[in-house]
Amino acid sequence: MNSVSTQQLAPKQEGIATAANLLQDGALVAFPTETVYGLGADATNGRAVAAIFAAKDRPSFNPLIVHVPDVEHAATLVELPETARDLAQAFWPGPLTLVLPVKPGAVNDLVTAGLPTLAIRIPAHPLAQKLLRAANRPIAAPSANPSGAISPTTAAHVMAGLNGKIAAVLDGGPCKVGLESTIIGFDPGPTLLRPGGLPQEAVEAALGHPLAAYQSDIPNAPGQLASHYAPDARVQLNVRETDGTLLGFGAMESTLNLSAAGDLTEAAANLFAYLRELDQKTDIIHIAPIPNIGLGRAINDRLRRAAAPR
Repeated sequence: MNSVSTQQLAPKQEGIATAANLLQDGALVAFPTETVYGLGADATNGRAVAAIFAAKDRPSFNPLIVHVPDVEHAATLVELPETARDLAQAFWPGPLTLVLPVKPGAVNDLVTAGLPTLAIRIPAHPLAQKLLRAANRPIAAPSANPSGAISPTTAAHVMAGLNGKIAAVLDGGPCKVGLESTIIGFDPGPTLLRPGGLPQEAVEAALGHPLAAYQSDIPNAPGQLASHYAPDARVQLNVRETDGTLLGFGAMESTLNLSAAGDLTEAAANLFAYLRELDQKTDIIHIAPIPNIGLGRAINDRLRRAAAPR
């Protein structure tokens, strides 16, 4: 892939207009969402979508999430059964992705990895909303980082991994949630495909019943590969004491602490940035136990994948 000069765009009308024009022209633009920064391309443009896989070195069997500004746009791309509409009404815009039957010709086949379903969400970040409306087309956007590496929660993280490989990054500051979206499928019923920035308990409360667990080893949504979100350093989990580098949680001595107050929302927002910081300082990152409730489920999911053999 030819190297290009990556523009850093300010979060003003001029920057949004430039980013939208680049997307319409088939270029790659990173932009902020409330979860992490996404690497956007026109989901109807096969060449643009292929460029995402090239820039990230991402396996082509790994489907992408498409971002749209509202439910009306989503309904032009996917079938929305009643249960999906209920979840959309409860949690969109927000950190929830729904995997639904895709309408014929709605997006390029590379987006869905040839599957009959499309992962779709409506981001809540105001800058993402403005960009999607200005671009006026569905935008495929996985996390804006090399495949398998730590997800980016600032524009600087994007530049560290993709500078020279994409056209631009729209700088919207740090991401508020800091974890990728929760992904729900509907085959045959509501199924948790990936824990994320919306707690599983909130989805189950809205449904009135538990979510099923995904049972296959074949990815049908992003973020399901065994090794993912990984730093270069080796990761060891559930460590309470060490003479080495410790990423802590709660009231404990540590090199960095995700949340000294034991706040899982704060821990989620800090996770990827702190992993990046420690990755630059050590060969082994020890990580304290994280409660496996609420956002802790998603944090532990990311940490297990970060610690998986590569």
